[in-house]
Amino acid sequence: MMKAAGICSGLAYKARHGQTKTNALIWEFMSLVQRKHTHELSLSGVRSWGSMTLGSGGMAAEEGGGNGEAAARGERCVVVAVEETCCACAQLMVGPPNPMMARYVYAFVFLATNLLAWTLRDFGHPVLAELRRLRGSCQGAGYCLGAEGVLRVSLGCFLFFFVMFLSTVRTRKTHDRRNSWHSEWWPAKIVLWMGFTVVPFFLPSPLIQLYGKIAHFGAGAFLVIQLVSVTRFITWLNDCCRSETNLKRCHMQVQVVSIAAYVGSILGVVLMYVWYAPRPSCKLNILFITVTLVLVQIMTGVSLSSKVKAGYLAPGLMGVYIVFLCWTAIRSEPHTEICNKKAEVATSADWVNIASFVIAVIVIVTATFATGIDSKCLQFKKAESEQPEDDDIPYGFGFFHFVFAMGAMYFAMLFVGWNANQTMEKWTIDVGWASTWVRVVNEWLAAIVYIWMVIAPIVWKGGQVGSSPEGT
Repeated sequence: MMKAAGICSGLAYKARHGQTKTNALIWEFMSLVQRKHTHELSLSGVRSWGSMTLGSGGMAAEEGGGNGEAAARGERCVVVAVEETCCACAQLMVGPPNPMMARYVYAFVFLATNLLAWTLRDFGHPVLAELRRLRGSCQGAGYCLGAEGVLRVSLGCFLFFFVMFLSTVRTRKTHDRRNSWHSEWWPAKIVLWMGFTVVPFFLPSPLIQLYGKIAHFGAGAFLVIQLVSVTRFITWLNDCCRSETNLKRCHMQVQVVSIAAYVGSILGVVLMYVWYAPRPSCKLNILFITVTLVLVQIMTGVSLSSKVKAGYLAPGLMGVYIVFLCWTAIRSEPHTEICNKKAEVATSADWVNIASFVIAVIVIVTATFATGIDSKCLQFKKAESEQPEDDDIPYGFGFFHFVFAMGAMYFAMLFVGWNANQTMEKWTIDVGWASTWVRVVNEWLAAIVYIWMVIAPIVWKGGQVGSSPEGT
């Protein structure tokens, strides 16, 4: 805080010693901002000062004629810009820790790390070849250089978020101390992140290969947490819409969305049969699609059973979700697969590959961010006692950084296709038979988790799911 105040003081000093009227106005406003943060003036006083300033600019314009009006408009623009900038400076830099804004900064760091890993994989071979450790371990193989570059960047990202996890997990430390470290100290954390990014490039190759094997389990844990979070959200949304208050008010809307989701999942299955199983010889794709269709019917049957009575909304949304997972699994098949006609189209149009890659990276960051802030996704029972000091923070610091640490392993597996020994083409992500089977297993596991969440209240309490608005 003292450092931020010193920065603002330096800006005020420069404005005070300027020669123009605008500089004097800037200095006056900076002084008011500093006084506001010493509890001498409220933010409303700062805003009223801005109004007075704009008013005085208008008076000067009237007195000075046309040239005065132009000068006044220019000063108005400057003053408004200074007001907005300094308010942001006062609230974010000098104000109290803001964990709601901090999570977006961590997401940006995660995105930057993803882009760095992709750049090294697709365009960083000349740079990586200059490092003797990498050259010696890969025996000159280009795919090995790219894969190891991804794993080394991933290791640095994992170490950074794992250290953040250890320092913010709920221990004997007070909530204020954990919040301060989570939401402040950005220069120190940026240096820490850069250091962890550089250090893995000096580690021996066997250690990096060991990390690559461990990353398979970390990425798998991330997928499990993610599908539990998505399934829990769908069941919560279903229970919310079926509550007595919302059901009477939005009955028609719920029915329309439920039917549309169910029909959409069936339509998706039909389209996959047309696109990815054009001939009887495509037995594997036929198996994947048929199992998906069976899972949709099983989830619908369980939800509509006499003991559950969960309605069409939850199985419809889950059907769309697992159909999407099946589609991504088939899309992950190698582009040489003759049954994957859509993959041939993707390889023939560069812009399709580029667009798919950009969307995939955004989805990775968004999924990691959304899963990280859902710290209660693994909490199936309400906690008996929660600390009141955490009520204003909708996510847990430790869980947030743990998910991002697992996400670092996850994006590494996507960039190398879950196999560091295969060659990945440029602008591709999560392609290969290993990726296909990982997504297929993830789809089947998502259906199993949903069925368990639906029948769990019956197993534990012997009641009906539909009878309780709160549900799971």
